[in-house]
Amino acid sequence: MSAVQRVDVPGVIDDRVTISVVDGIADVKMNRADKRNALDNAMFTSLSAAGEYLKTLDGLRVVVLSGDGASFCAGLDFSSFAQMAEAGPRGDSSDTKPDMNAGAMVDGRITHMAQQVCWVWQEVPVPVVAALQGHALGGGMQLALGADIRVAHGETQFAMREVHWGLIPDMTGTLMLSRLVRDDVAKDLVFSARIISGVEAHALGVVTRLSDKPFETAMQIAREIADRSPDAVRGAKALINRLSNAGAAEHFAEERRIIYSLIGKPNQVEAVMSNFEKRPAKFRPPTV
Repeated sequence: MSAVQRVDVPGVIDDRVTISVVDGIADVKMNRADKRNALDNAMFTSLSAAGEYLKTLDGLRVVVLSGDGASFCAGLDFSSFAQMAEAGPRGDSSDTKPDMNAGAMVDGRITHMAQQVCWVWQEVPVPVVAALQGHALGGGMQLALGADIRVAHGETQFAMREVHWGLIPDMTGTLMLSRLVRDDVAKDLVFSARIISGVEAHALGVVTRLSDKPFETAMQIAREIADRSPDAVRGAKALINRLSNAGAAEHFAEERRIIYSLIGKPNQVEAVMSNFEKRPAKFRPPTV
């Protein structure tokens, strides 16, 4: 086995994401364990930069995506919800999410930043295996859905949590979830925002494999894939994605339109405030 090579990736901020490569397998790890690897500006930027770097890495065979510490990713940094509640309605621009870069668009992409941190793993030409433990909530679950294969501990907590905060899954999650489960199951998970276990997620088809040691199992899968013809593996991913990701650009544009129509509006603010104040919500008639 070759020596582990730690890679310095342009665009990664404060080591929020680390990459080590050995024998063509990239170990990509979110490095914010004290915050359960929650998504803030630096994490958005760093995940996107990591994915862009891997697209062009010579000799790459497989990627294993994981989170350091007890959780994979607990979703959007909690302080961001308070910022949303304080902000007024905004237009279709890079500052739609207050004080965040999540809405930033880049020429040539079909995504904004929040979508790209999930979508970039579909653009990486080799298989991406996510190792999931602890929490995969909201944006964390959507990030996991961006991988090609998901390995989870049975007690991992999953949730499409956005409706709980008066939002919609706007990080490619509705498309990626609908590829894996029946429409009624996707609607149940999104509408209710309920938390499910890794065991239920596996039974529903969201999780590929269960393991008491998700990272070790993900690495085992990666080694098995790395032993196959790299041309055949890349070709197979491209061919499967060609069918399953058809219409993605239009779908992501609609995600952006709807999320922009929600953030900072009275019912979204009320969803946040009622949660912070631990009281029943008092919603106005719908405007969407």
